[in-house]
Amino acid sequence: MATSRRQDTSGQSARWILGAVLFVQGFGTAVTEALWDTGFGVAGLLRASGLPSWTDFLVGAAGLALLVWAVVHRAGRRAARA
Repeated sequence: MATSRRQDTSGQSARWILGAVLFVQGFGTAVTEALWDTGFGVAGLLRASGLPSWTDFLVGAAGLALLVWAVVHRAGRRAARA
């Protein structure tokens, strides 16, 4: 039981961290490209490799999906404890 809970907690932490990073990387690069004509991080590397600009939004959307998943999972755990 303790191992399952620890794995669940580490998975939840990974969702929060990866979701936040991808969200900032994707949407942040889209904004910096639009305002200052420069990119950064993962999305900036994707752009530099020749992928179209809408891939920044895919990276940001993937981050948003992970964050929503983390929020829903957290709400479900709170409801189960109540």
